[in-house]
Amino acid sequence: MAKPTFQRAWLPTAIALSIFTLAGCGDGYDPDPVDEVIVTNPEPEGLVTFDPDGTLEADITWTDYGVPYVNAENLESIGYGVGYAFARDNICILADQIIKFNSKRAMYFGPDRVPGSGDSDNILNDFGYLALGIRDNAEQGFSQISEEAQAIITGYAAGYNRYLADTGVDNIAPACAGQPWVQPITPIDLMTYAQGVALLPGAANFTGPLFLAVPPQQNAGATNKATGEAMSLAPIAELHSEVPDTNPTEAGSNGWAIGKDLSATGRGMLIANPHFPHSGNQRFWQFGVEIPGKMKVVGGSLSGMPGIVNIGFNENVAWTHTFSTASRFTVHRLTLDTNDSEGKTYLLDGEPVAMTRKQHEIEVATGPGTFMTLQRSSYHSEFGPIIVIPNALPWGTDPVTGQQVAYALFDANLPNYELFDHWLGMNLADDIDSYKQTFVDNTGTVFNNAMMVDKDGNTFFTDGSSVPNIRPAAIAAWAENPLYQGLSQQAGLFIFPGDDSDFIPQGTVPFSEAPQLERSDFVQNSNDSYWLTNPAAPITGVSPLWGPVGNQQSYRSRMAQKMLAEGGSVDGKFTREDLVERLIGNRAWLAEEVLADLVAHCEARGTTPVSIAGGASVDISASCAALAAFDGRMNLNSVGAMLFREFATEFRRNPQWVNAYAPAQPTTTPNTLLANDTVLQQLATAQARIENAGLAVDATLGEVQFVERSLPNGMPSGVRLPWGGANNVEGGFNVFRSNMGNDGTVLPRHTYPLLPGSDLSAAAGGYHITYGSSWMFAMEFTADGPVANGLLTYSQASDSNSDHYLDQTLLYSSQPQLRPLHFHNDDIAAAAIETLTLSGASERE
Repeated sequence: MAKPTFQRAWLPTAIALSIFTLAGCGDGYDPDPVDEVIVTNPEPEGLVTFDPDGTLEADITWTDYGVPYVNAENLESIGYGVGYAFARDNICILADQIIKFNSKRAMYFGPDRVPGSGDSDNILNDFGYLALGIRDNAEQGFSQISEEAQAIITGYAAGYNRYLADTGVDNIAPACAGQPWVQPITPIDLMTYAQGVALLPGAANFTGPLFLAVPPQQNAGATNKATGEAMSLAPIAELHSEVPDTNPTEAGSNGWAIGKDLSATGRGMLIANPHFPHSGNQRFWQFGVEIPGKMKVVGGSLSGMPGIVNIGFNENVAWTHTFSTASRFTVHRLTLDTNDSEGKTYLLDGEPVAMTRKQHEIEVATGPGTFMTLQRSSYHSEFGPIIVIPNALPWGTDPVTGQQVAYALFDANLPNYELFDHWLGMNLADDIDSYKQTFVDNTGTVFNNAMMVDKDGNTFFTDGSSVPNIRPAAIAAWAENPLYQGLSQQAGLFIFPGDDSDFIPQGTVPFSEAPQLERSDFVQNSNDSYWLTNPAAPITGVSPLWGPVGNQQSYRSRMAQKMLAEGGSVDGKFTREDLVERLIGNRAWLAEEVLADLVAHCEARGTTPVSIAGGASVDISASCAALAAFDGRMNLNSVGAMLFREFATEFRRNPQWVNAYAPAQPTTTPNTLLANDTVLQQLATAQARIENAGLAVDATLGEVQFVERSLPNGMPSGVRLPWGGANNVEGGFNVFRSNMGNDGTVLPRHTYPLLPGSDLSAAAGGYHITYGSSWMFAMEFTADGPVANGLLTYSQASDSNSDHYLDQTLLYSSQPQLRPLHFHNDDIAAAAIETLTLSGASERE
C-alpha cells in the first residue's frame, strides 16, 4: 500500500504545538526520547500527481548557462521535463549507474574496472549489489512510496527515454554514444538507483568484504556455471584486506543558515557549499520546477534525482546539507555454534540460528560477444549479510580470543524508501514547522545534516542521517564492554554484539532522538559533528552513533566559526554580499593563525640549512621570501600559496602548538605556533617536495592549480584552466582538491599520479582539481522574494559537445565569482535562451 499522499497546497498548513530541541542536555546519552506533537491542518486541494487522460506535457525554458526551468500542471509531467533536460546534459552518467546498480557491470565491461588489472571490481560490484538485494527492494518498495513520488519517478523515466528516442543512441554524448549499455529505463531502474545511492556511505563500500564472505575452509569466491571452475579468493583478499574507507571521496560541505538576529534585513539567509566530486556519479545539476500555484523550487540535485531539488529554495524556505559524522551502519560480531562444523549457524540469545543462504548469478564478458555465467552464494543473519575483512573481521577462528565468530553488516538504509517523499516534502515546505515535519514523517536524507531558514529568519539544524536504532540500554552495556570497545577502536567502526537480540537495530533512530537545534541567530556545519552547530548552545545528550562530542574542531570548522564570530558589515550583521565574500574569499584559517610567526621563525634561521628525512639539507631562505609575499589567501595571484599548502600538509601530520586543545574553549584552541626545529623541518620538507617536482616555491596558485577536462576517450584535453580555491589542510572554506580514485563510474577519465602524502603531482605540474565546491550559492529572502547568487563550478553538462560543458567553469576560472540565480518568472523569461514544449503519453503501468 502506498504512503498517504500529500494533501498540502502551497499555503501554510502545519502548526507546531510543542517542539523540544536537544540543546544543553548534559554530556551523557539521555535515553528518554523528546516528546513532539505536530498537528497538521491539510488544505483541501493538493498536488495533481498524474494527468487523468494519461498525457504528459511540460514547458522547459533554458536560461543562461543552460539551466532548465520546467513548468507543468502535475508531478508526472514535472518529472518528464526534468528527466528529458537531465538526459540532454548527462545521459552517460545515469546510464552507467543504472547498469552499475542492476549488477550488469561485468556483463558489459568484463571482470575488471581497470581492464586487465585483475582487480575484479566489476564482479564484486555485481555480486555485492545482488547480495544487498537493492533491485529486489526496489521492486517491493515502489508501491510503498507515495503516489506523488511514483508520479515523479514515472515521469522522469519517460523524459529520459524520450530524449534517448529523439536523439538516438549514436548521437548522444561521445563518452557513451553507440554503447549497448545505454538503454531505455524504467521507474524500477530509478528506484534501484536510489537504493544504491543510499548505500554510498555504508554498505556500498563493502562489496569486497561481501564477496570474501565464504564459510570457513572454503576458498572459492565464485564458480563458472558451465565448467565448475572455481574463482580464487586470494587476489581479492589481498586487495581488500583492510577496513574500507566509507568516505573515499572525502565528501564534505559547508552550510550556514543565518537567522533574523544576524541578518542585516531581519530576514533569513543561507550559504550552501557542498564539496563533492567534479566527475562521476555524485555530480550536481541545477534546475527549477513549477506547478503554478502549488510548487515552485530552484536549486540543484545529485544526478538522477527525479524532479526534486536536494539543495535549494522556494519562496518561503531555503535549505542545504552537509555530510554527517553519524554512523549509517553497524557491524555485529556473531558467536558461531560449534556444533555446526560448516560455521553456518550462530547463537542468538543462547539458541542456534541457521544463516540464510542466497544464490546469485551474473554474466561476465570474456571477449567480444562471449560470456560466462558466474555463480556464488551470500549468507545472511538477523543482523544483515555476512562480511569478511581478512586482517580485521574473520569468519571462523578469532586469532585473538580463539572463539568461532563471524561478522554481519547492518545498514540502516537497506532499504530506504523515503528519499523521494522526504525531499519532496522539503520542496513543499512553507515555514520552519512544515520543514521539520518532513523529518518526523521520513528518514530520507540518508547521510546528511540539514540546515534551513525560512523567510522570517527562523533557522533549524538536524542530523537527518539514517542511524541504526539500537536500544539505549544496549548501547550503555556496549560502552562498558572492554572487548567491544577494543574491537570498535581497532577497526574504526561501531562493532556490537551479534549474540544478543537486544542489539538488533529496530529500524532508524526517530527524529525526536536526533540532534537538532532551532535558533534565531545561526546554525552551521562544516562536517564536524552536530555538537557545535552553534557554540552558544552546544548539542549533547544523544546516542554516540551520531558522532563525537567535545572533540577538537577541524581547521575548516575553525574558519567557519571565526567568520561567523566576526559578523557582517552592517553593525555586525550579514548582507548577502557578505555571504558571497565569505564563500569565495578563499581565506585560510591556518595561515591567519601561524603565518606571521612562521615567517619570523624562518627568517631567524637565515641561510643555515635544515636537515630533513633522507639526509638532505635545505636552505629555506627562498621559502622565507615566498611566505613573506604570501597574502594568506588561496587566490589565483597568491604568491607562495602552494608552498604554504605543502607546509600545512606536513604540519597536519604533527601539529606544533603552544596552547593545546581545551574542550572548554573548542573554537579558539589549539592556538599559537610553537616555533621550533620541527616546524622548520616541515617547511624544508615542503620546499624540497616542490623543488623536486620542478616547481618554484614562489609560484602563484593560479600557475599551479588547474582544472583540465578529459577527452571522451579518457585522455587529457591539454586545456588547463587556472583555479582559485583552498584546501582542508590549510583550513580553507571554499575547498578544492585532487581526487585520483574511482569516481563511481566506468566513464573514461585521466588522472595524474600524486606525490606521496600530498595532493601535488609532479607529472601534472601542480594540483589537478577534480573535487570540491560544486553547487554553491548565497541567498536571502527579501520583500520581493528570494534573491541568490550561485554557481555550478563544473558546469551543467558532462557532454563535451554541449554549449554548457565549460561555461560556468570558465567564469570561475577567470576569477572566483558567483552569478545571479533566477527564481522569478520575469527573470527566467528575460534570461531565456531556448524553450521547448514537450508532450507525450504516460508510461505508467
